[in-house]
Amino acid sequence: MIPSKYGDATVLGEIASEADLKAVWDLDNATNDRLLAARGLLPGIERSELVSGMAHSDIINAAFTHAHPLGARFSGPARGAWYAGFDIATAQAEVAFHKTVQLSEINYFHDSVTYDDYLSDLLGDYYDLRIGARSFAKCLDPDSYVESQKLGARLLRGGALGIVYPSVRFARGTSIVCFRPAGVANVRKGETYRFSWSGQTKPAISLG
Repeated sequence: MIPSKYGDATVLGEIASEADLKAVWDLDNATNDRLLAARGLLPGIERSELVSGMAHSDIINAAFTHAHPLGARFSGPARGAWYAGFDIATAQAEVAFHKTVQLSEINYFHDSVTYDDYLSDLLGDYYDLRIGARSFAKCLDPDSYVESQKLGARLLRGGALGIVYPSVRFARGTSIVCFRPAGVANVRKGETYRFSWSGQTKPAISLG
């Protein structure tokens, strides 16, 4: 799931006049990590790894090129990954948790955001942390990504496609991370959901 605003190719048109739009696009192109990666200027990922000529290729590439400054569970700040839940409830729980963390930083739990659900097929074999999960307890620490990022980096270097793991944010849920753009296939847009915080840390979720 991603915020709907990132799937809107015309958002720049809402903040600039027609006369200024080209300059705004040029500025965006100069600072957009996905476009920098397409020119071979992003150190975390090779240009040859990016995908093209398929539905939602920009969405796929963006997942790998717009990494969080602190990284995510199995990926660091230099290179993103495709994270997904096996079901919508798991995906919603993960999204709600991370947005709530953002709101907690300003101690203001009032917001309304729509997220688009993207479904995909993931190709190949994945490292499965559900097998012998106790051995990977540190990688599933709800408060730290230190050990999980180390594992992710080691598997990435070793050529792994990704990891299947128990969701940390939704009991009995299962999550998956794909390390390589070519592993993500048949992406199609699903429903749009609205997450609304009205003073509580848990949002109300409805179809957007």
